[in-house]
Amino acid sequence: MPQPPRYRGVFPVVPTIFDEAGALDLPGQLRAVDFMIDAGSDGLCILANFSEQFVLSDEEREVLTAAILAHVAGRVPVIVTTTHFSSRVCAERSRRAEAQGAAMVMVMPPYHGATIRVGEAGIEAFFRAVSDAIGIPIMIQDAPVAGTPLSAPFLARMAREIEQVSYFKIETTGAASKLRELIALGGDAIEGPWDGEEAITLFPDLEAGATGSMTGGGYPDGIRPILEDYRAGRREAAMAGYARWLPLINYENRQAGLLAAKALMRAGGIIACDAPRHPVAPMHPAVREGLLETARALDPLVLRWGR
Repeated sequence: MPQPPRYRGVFPVVPTIFDEAGALDLPGQLRAVDFMIDAGSDGLCILANFSEQFVLSDEEREVLTAAILAHVAGRVPVIVTTTHFSSRVCAERSRRAEAQGAAMVMVMPPYHGATIRVGEAGIEAFFRAVSDAIGIPIMIQDAPVAGTPLSAPFLARMAREIEQVSYFKIETTGAASKLRELIALGGDAIEGPWDGEEAITLFPDLEAGATGSMTGGGYPDGIRPILEDYRAGRREAAMAGYARWLPLINYENRQAGLLAAKALMRAGGIIACDAPRHPVAPMHPAVREGLLETARALDPLVLRWGR
């Protein structure tokens, strides 16, 4: 009988907190982490795209990884995103993350800019090199931003043949269909079929067999009960919960984007500044008001935790 997955549930992305000058705000960062744990996150993910990882220096990545993992101190498992084009650099990042206490690493296939890509043989060798360097699971992030097609048969084969490749965050169009095919092809090697994209397709993805969701960081208290209801066989309750929170999920996914969690945290007194780092554009005031209006109707913990 297959063992239950090591990790399941809602693992939101932790936003990176900056001050008004664009420097790291570590006290605010750690308050954001504490809120996300108190709000019911089953685990956390750091340094992802929704963490604005692409505006961070290598030194800042190391500072954030060490500070967050030390502060979490095992309260919940933490996934560290270690994506890099170089197999060697990604493996080194992943090894350091494991040594500091990461439960898993999340990695996109190697890509650079709009045109530099690697074929399947190179991608397989890349993930094999990362796997050989660590003893914790690898989550492959299958996201359009990489511009790299990863077919379900290819992902399933890597799960069967590469030791640490066992979790998959599927964020492509038709995610439910791809999850269903991946599970059918990979069997027990697919330990964690997860969805992402702020849970915009969460319910159909659960119907397809998803066991986890990597969402934005603003309202894990809204997302977690949906997964728990579904897992317990309360399908109608899960569907109702998804319908209730979908307007806010949609507002984040389609309007506010990676700044949504920070805007909510600032409104709730958790952090002092919700600015992105330049050249990411700040949130338009009308978008902010629409986000907060949508959130207030649901009374999420984020708007009360810091008050």
